[in-house]
Amino acid sequence: MKLIPAKTPGFVKTLFPSFVWNINTAKKELYLTFDDGPTPEITNWVLQTLKDYNAKATFFCIGNNIEKYPEIFKNILSENHTVGNHTYNHLKGWNHKTKDYIDDIIQTQNLIDSKLVNEALGAESLFRPPYGKFKVKQGKQIQDLGYKIVLWDVLSYDWDKTITEEACYNNVTSAAKEGSIIVFHDSIKASKNLMYVLPKVLKYYSEKGFKFKSI
Repeated sequence: MKLIPAKTPGFVKTLFPSFVWNINTAKKELYLTFDDGPTPEITNWVLQTLKDYNAKATFFCIGNNIEKYPEIFKNILSENHTVGNHTYNHLKGWNHKTKDYIDDIIQTQNLIDSKLVNEALGAESLFRPPYGKFKVKQGKQIQDLGYKIVLWDVLSYDWDKTITEEACYNNVTSAAKEGSIIVFHDSIKASKNLMYVLPKVLKYYSEKGFKFKSI
């Protein structure tokens, strides 16, 4: 059962106006994001699928996965997608001391910075909190470090094994509009829904004249 709606309510965005929820544009542009990678097989499949539609995206990577799968991370960079920080250990901020949480983020950022092959990809530091949950104090310190905190306008719920592939697809197509930031996951848990939904979403919106851009 979904406790959080697929479409982020407007009042939630107004409560936290300094976070990035969507891109303010009237152009036919969508912003696909992928959390929790890089992941063997899944991430490379995502990269090829995006390439088929000349689409760019933003990958919020877990530091531990960057360290384990450096070649896959390199593939993300070589395709000129944007990368962002998703902590080293996929931490839920609510459950951790602020210092430990910030240290985890910095550990990941050091990995990202050491592997950037194009300075433009690291021109702006992006951070997405795992589960979208962190303390107010943590958020302030993250912003003080120069990060843009990126949340979302649309949740696909691709990780939820209790929903069908078609329901996952409908979560996106019923909610996404110009400037929407959409959450997918390049993870094993999400792979069944993702592999069904992503090509269909790319096809559906491409036929409507949308372009897919990175943040």
